[in-house]
Amino acid sequence: MESIYNTEFPSYMYASSMVNRRVSKQVHDNVHGNIYLDPPALKFIDTEQFQRLRDLKQLGLTYLVYPGAVHTRFEHSIGVYWLAGETINRINIDQGFELEIDHFDIQTVKLAGLLHDVGHGPFSHLFEKDFLPQVLHSNKWSHEEMSLKMIDYIVDEHNIEIESDVVRRVKEMIVASSEDKSSKSLTEKRFLYDIVANGRNGIDVDKFDYIVRDSRACGLTCSFRFDRPLDTMRVIGDEICYRAKEYLTIHKLFSSRADLHRTVYSHAKVKAIDFMLVDALVKANNHLDIKSCIDDPAEYWKLDDSIVKFIETSKSEELKESRDLIRRIRRRDLYLFCNEFTVPKDQLEYFKDITPQDIICSQKSGVVSLKEEDIVVSNIKIDMTRGRKNPLESINFFKDYESDEKFPIPDEKISLLLPECYQDKIVRVYSKKPELVEVVSDAFENFQVKNYGMKTQVHGTPQKKRQRK
Repeated sequence: MESIYNTEFPSYMYASSMVNRRVSKQVHDNVHGNIYLDPPALKFIDTEQFQRLRDLKQLGLTYLVYPGAVHTRFEHSIGVYWLAGETINRINIDQGFELEIDHFDIQTVKLAGLLHDVGHGPFSHLFEKDFLPQVLHSNKWSHEEMSLKMIDYIVDEHNIEIESDVVRRVKEMIVASSEDKSSKSLTEKRFLYDIVANGRNGIDVDKFDYIVRDSRACGLTCSFRFDRPLDTMRVIGDEICYRAKEYLTIHKLFSSRADLHRTVYSHAKVKAIDFMLVDALVKANNHLDIKSCIDDPAEYWKLDDSIVKFIETSKSEELKESRDLIRRIRRRDLYLFCNEFTVPKDQLEYFKDITPQDIICSQKSGVVSLKEEDIVVSNIKIDMTRGRKNPLESINFFKDYESDEKFPIPDEKISLLLPECYQDKIVRVYSKKPELVEVVSDAFENFQVKNYGMKTQVHGTPQKKRQRK
């Protein structure tokens, strides 16, 4: 059977030996083909709290730049559920007896995949990373922690019959990447906790799904094939390892993720729209008190992407500023990207984020004096999950299926074409007012000369932008 990249689906997608079709519901997914939902999963799926994920676009407002990016957290969660099941089932078939894998392990891994994003906020990560820190003055809130609260709420609200140990394990797996690795829960069958949210080396089925799904939705070619690592993985020393011949496939996982960050998630116009939406939500929070629901699952599940339409169509005078910003987005009257530069490699280690005040302080005297509220500075970090290090350094491989020895593969044995540095930091500046583009651009160039002795950007701001009124 050919791969999904040739319009057909890999043979393993058609049926797992662990699926009982008589009691499962079949759905067809445009990435994975036929997916079978078992009764425990359906108990959660058929609730209004999980169905809310249909109203959360996976990539927020990215569809305003990439029209096909209208897929949702619902599709992604179903996909991660299926891949989590395929992963544990394959390990069980090959090594289940020696690893003492039981039904409890299989069920908890699958449910963790299904429910890992049930606490996600609207507009992708913008809600959590950009909006909430401004209104809470804190970075402590996370969608993973909200997922734990939401799971408890769904179980109680719908009287779902499920063992407390199952719920506990599922919740542990969802936050495994941020948990203390020495905790007791993560020392027993540790490899199970690496399937959905892998804090050990970053390879997990969450990435498998969103990298392929997001690429396809945005019309981009994806060179990463998750069927290859699934075919070759095995557990050695309580860790999922991969056959050494697949080291380039594993590398493509991380390079494909970095490419998506550069071309989609951090696209200059996508970020301009994001900044405008954040400003709109911050202004609307004074009237709607959006932040008041973020700790109460009974209220939080009612919050989704439709809040934009509510603000846009509201006649409330208190929402006028937010409404105007959203209508500017609709009319493509966006914050204008002025320019960007990539932080030099020798500056990465000690680099501090640039602020609007830094740009203002670099403005030469002129007719117009810039204010902080006129400028947006975006400090973008793009890496391969391990900062400036090669992610393959934390991954163990094995030579062949007869060997029980695991080992990392150093850079020089992978390819001499690999980069010396695995991180980019890009500084972008936007003007909120079209008539200030020239002033902001000049101040940004002055900032570079003052701090680096030269303009580090590779192109100038186009004259048509500078002269826009």
